[in-house]
Amino acid sequence: MASMQRLQKELLALQNDPPPGMTLNEKSVQNSITQWIVDMEGAPGTLYEGEKFQLLFKFSSRYPFDSPQVMFTGENIPIHPHVYSNGHICLSILTEDWSPALSVQSVCLSIISMLSSCKEKRRPPDNSFYVRTCNKNPKKTKWWYHGGVSEDLKRHHLRVNRELPVRKHYLYCRKMLGLGTFQYFCYEPWPRW
Repeated sequence: MASMQRLQKELLALQNDPPPGMTLNEKSVQNSITQWIVDMEGAPGTLYEGEKFQLLFKFSSRYPFDSPQVMFTGENIPIHPHVYSNGHICLSILTEDWSPALSVQSVCLSIISMLSSCKEKRRPPDNSFYVRTCNKNPKKTKWWYHGGVSEDLKRHHLRVNRELPVRKHYLYCRKMLGLGTFQYFCYEPWPRW
């Protein structure tokens, strides 16, 4: 019940005071309050200026204690180093950095900020592999975010990957801008046993 009250409150806030360039797709909430589509326009003066996107939000019964499932949907998925061609978004507040104090508006602002800070339109280097092997729900992906990756940690990841018998693993580490500080991002798809 508390979850529905929170969703109603956030829905009203998004309708009355949406983040710049974003509007709630009213048709999307007519059938269910647990699934929203937010229409988004690229911010002026950025690589995405004038482009239109759609974000899909799905809320579980545990929201706000459980983060919403958020991904790009529709015909136009932004080409960005942290956005896969299937719409999955690599953003720490959507997984382990989620807090019940965050809201749909704060997620929208983080995604706008992520797109606006982009210097070059390109897909993540592991896009093809990830799209081929990932779960349809981005929350079922094992995303790892680190404050820094030491050489020991890199060696450990590589050793673990070589020792796993089921299939060859892909390990990719890169710097990522996250919530004002540089973080490292590691993605490792887990084997299907």
